[in-house]
Amino acid sequence: MKLQAFVPFATYPEANADALAAHAAAVAAGIGAVIRAVAINADIPDVSNALSKLLLDTPELIRQAEAASRQQGQHLLALVKEKSGLAGVDLTIAVVNAPIAALGEAAALQARYSDLSLVGWEAGNTTSRAIAEAVVFGSGRPAILLPELWEPSPFDHLAIAWDGSRVAARAVADARLFLERAARISVLTVVDEKPLKEKAAGERLATALRERGLNAEGAEIMAQDCPIAETLQQTAIEKGGQLLVMGGYGHSRLRDFILGGATQGVLSDLLMPVLLSH
Repeated sequence: MKLQAFVPFATYPEANADALAAHAAAVAAGIGAVIRAVAINADIPDVSNALSKLLLDTPELIRQAEAASRQQGQHLLALVKEKSGLAGVDLTIAVVNAPIAALGEAAALQARYSDLSLVGWEAGNTTSRAIAEAVVFGSGRPAILLPELWEPSPFDHLAIAWDGSRVAARAVADARLFLERAARISVLTVVDEKPLKEKAAGERLATALRERGLNAEGAEIMAQDCPIAETLQQTAIEKGGQLLVMGGYGHSRLRDFILGGATQGVLSDLLMPVLLSH
């Protein structure tokens, strides 16, 4: 059975950047996966009244917005088809229509039928962030966030954000495919951000990974006054890491996600590819 990577393409009101097509194809080729790409198009209900029709021609504006969404979706699907062909990656494509308020939910539902998701991230793009949050917290599958400005490279060196928690352990389990392929693994533990349940937790995980035949080492780091997400990403980059593995912390309160500090930071300022698992 081949591994399947789900790639959701945001199309409205802000579309994913073209770079996602090439990034997804590169990652899929590196792990021997097939891609299931889905354009998430906007379905905008007509709530116009007589006055809005007279002043704004609301039905026509809705038609134009939906047409723009579909056109962008077709463009992105054609692009991922081209990039997948060049990378030798098998591809299937589909289109899903959903209300604007439910675009993320539609993406999360689609993600449940694949092994992992490859999600695009662009600075300031609130639509792609909403889809990323929904997929991470609503799909039950791991998701790799791919920043627009990333230069694709093999995930030979992995960094793990480790605090000994259940969520972190789940992320490590979900990253097994990448861990087994990595030439080097750095286990990063921030020791001054919150109380940890055990000392030398990072080295304990590194030891467990070495017992499984993996090249792993632990590293305790200080966040000091720097946001923890920035600390983890910058440390991973300085050590030569190409993929950061971390648990996605968050819970729902009145249908709004309350995110943990590291998760919030990564979703706000993504500096490198990050595998998030919830």
